[in-house]
Amino acid sequence: QVELVESGGGLVQAGGSLRLSCAASGRTFSSNAMGWFRQAPGKERLFLATISASGSSTYYDDSVKGRFTISRDNAKNTVYLQMNSLKPEDTAVYYCAQARTRLIARENRGYNYWGQGTQVTVSS
Repeated sequence: QVELVESGGGLVQAGGSLRLSCAASGRTFSSNAMGWFRQAPGKERLFLATISASGSSTYYDDSVKGRFTISRDNAKNTVYLQMNSLKPEDTAVYYCAQARTRLIARENRGYNYWGQGTQVTVSS
């Protein structure tokens, strides 16, 4: 079983930055790709970024490309999401997830473990 715990969310002004962390339990972290998603109130959960098991490949949704950076530290069983130039429309609950394989995954169905989420609020 895998447990994912996100942290680092909070309230930030537009233009500011936050770094989210996701700590994973279990022995499979370094064997699986990871991803970040977000869900705004009343909306579906959307893909943001993914990183392969080795960390050599990443992929971003256009909405965050150039502003967000995903990274991972397999020695610490942790994946990160550095968020810069934040906008009010980035306000949402942010989730990390573990993919079913070691390859990057762009769709929700490619993930089988999810964290509980961390709230990010960007004020204008």
